[in-house]
Amino acid sequence: MFTGIVTDMGEVVAAEGQQGTLKRLRIQATYDPATIALGASIACGGPCLTVVDVGAREGGCWFDVDAAAETLALTTVGEWAPGTRINLERSLKIGDELGGHIVTGHVDGLATIVSREEITAGDGPWGATARFTIRAPHALAPFIAAKGSVCLDGTSLTVNTVEGDLFSVLIIPHTLDVTTWGTRKAGDRLNLEVDLMARYAARLADARAAG
Repeated sequence: MFTGIVTDMGEVVAAEGQQGTLKRLRIQATYDPATIALGASIACGGPCLTVVDVGAREGGCWFDVDAAAETLALTTVGEWAPGTRINLERSLKIGDELGGHIVTGHVDGLATIVSREEITAGDGPWGATARFTIRAPHALAPFIAAKGSVCLDGTSLTVNTVEGDLFSVLIIPHTLDVTTWGTRKAGDRLNLEVDLMARYAARLADARAAG
């Protein structure tokens, strides 16, 4: 379980495996390796992945994760290569501050950035702010509501506007600085997880309609 509050920006340093079947990734981070147990869950760019090996390095740690066929098919993980930067979040502990919203790390589909609009210039007193217009897969669009929450590439965000399959989010300077949003542009694909409550509300409505 996660909150969508990114705690580090990692980098893929190795990727190997069979195309579409299993991919092992080595990721560098600034986490203390002593705090990461084998079998731990870390949200990597949205998907929850299991640590299968970990070690120390100067400035932090490296850890290995395996991505299976379904993850490779439904997320951007299959596109990751050495040099890819990804948002990281450690799993939630009882008593931690719930700063975002409840995120499972189970990606529902892929969204696509349609446009990026700079709202304030980067040389302003607080840095740049950007508005992103994003297209959701048609089947997932009904789960996205204005003022609701959505998780994109592991980042908990508030939806500003919704129009059909399109929705917008506003990214503040801090988020642009400490996550991969700073380099995101039109055409980029994003791992999308819809709000857990919306998913269950829709399932309940379907069950009632079916009698």
